[in-house]
Amino acid sequence: MKNHFIYWMLIFMPFFSFGQNGIQKENPAAAPLIPTSKFSLLKNVDVIFNTRLAFDNYFVDNEHVNSLFSVNQFRFEVKGKIHDKVFFRFRNRYTKIADPNTVDNMSRSVDMAYLTIDVAPQTELSLGKMIGDWGGYELLTNPIEILSYNTINNYSENFIVGASLSYALLDHKNKFNLQLLNSRTKTFQEQYGASVPPGITATETPLAAVGNWKGSFFEGKLETTYSYGYFMDAENTNRSLISLGNKFKNNKWLLYYDFQYSKEDLDQKCVVSNIIKSKHPYAAEDVSYIENWIRLEYQIQPKINLLLTVMNSNAYWNGNPDPNKMDRLLTSYGIIPTVEYSPFVDLNMKFFVGYVFKKNDYSAYAQNNFNATDGTTGQLSFGVIAPLLVL
Repeated sequence: MKNHFIYWMLIFMPFFSFGQNGIQKENPAAAPLIPTSKFSLLKNVDVIFNTRLAFDNYFVDNEHVNSLFSVNQFRFEVKGKIHDKVFFRFRNRYTKIADPNTVDNMSRSVDMAYLTIDVAPQTELSLGKMIGDWGGYELLTNPIEILSYNTINNYSENFIVGASLSYALLDHKNKFNLQLLNSRTKTFQEQYGASVPPGITATETPLAAVGNWKGSFFEGKLETTYSYGYFMDAENTNRSLISLGNKFKNNKWLLYYDFQYSKEDLDQKCVVSNIIKSKHPYAAEDVSYIENWIRLEYQIQPKINLLLTVMNSNAYWNGNPDPNKMDRLLTSYGIIPTVEYSPFVDLNMKFFVGYVFKKNDYSAYAQNNFNATDGTTGQLSFGVIAPLLVL
């Protein structure tokens, strides 16, 4: 498709030049916006409109709240090679507030803006804003395919500025990635404000180190992405994240399973902090989150795909000073059945119907001490998912 586009441009370029003859006589220095010498670069560049449009119906505790049309996702992406050894990728999210960022000098609506350089055989160096390689398959999946995230990925800052060094073994079945990133996009004050606990101060090095291993086994039927991340959030206040992502393929079946464990000296997700804020004005200290995410896909026909996502997350306040405490404050559950219909063989565009059901189950301790109340939410969506490759 790209080659046809380039050929037609070359054919019609003389006619465009002839039609602009009068202008060129007045300004002999005028030149085409894209010089013909650069046309070959277009063969290695993709322009993608990552889109999800839907008619959404919202429910709270089984009561209908409202219904409306929405552009759930629109992320403009350009990526490709600009040199045999240099690759770039840029993606901007137009369905997120583009507030300026005070740490990395970049709008938070920008997901990715980085260069990748082949520095040696099987070795790549990436610099810029990139996805943190810690989230398992839930985070690695194109966001337009995820109707709702589990707790850790939903409340984490997953696109961060930094550097990455990757090395792939010769068999291409194992790849190792080391990232050194900022630990957040906001300043410490913006992140926590007046909720900073006494005695905790901002660190001079708010950085994160992430190690990731991606493996492939049994002729690609089993793939893994395992990682460990260490984050410096404040002075002597850190965070550790373990992610174990697994992907199984068998004929028409595709199964994902992610396990994640986050131990945080200072509550970065703020889920625990929001539960206890009625009696504890500061961000919670010594918290942890443990969760599971399962996604099952089954293609019953070439054009029809069935999906089922099941997730749960547990929030613990281990640093609660109450001697009668119960560490677990909340267990949340989610289930997302979805049906997709792909009408075109040569175009990746799907019509879908999906229902996102979530339930919050607070412990008796959270209910009795912080007036937490169990509840459910639902979202029934009819729409279109399309990573539209326009070039």
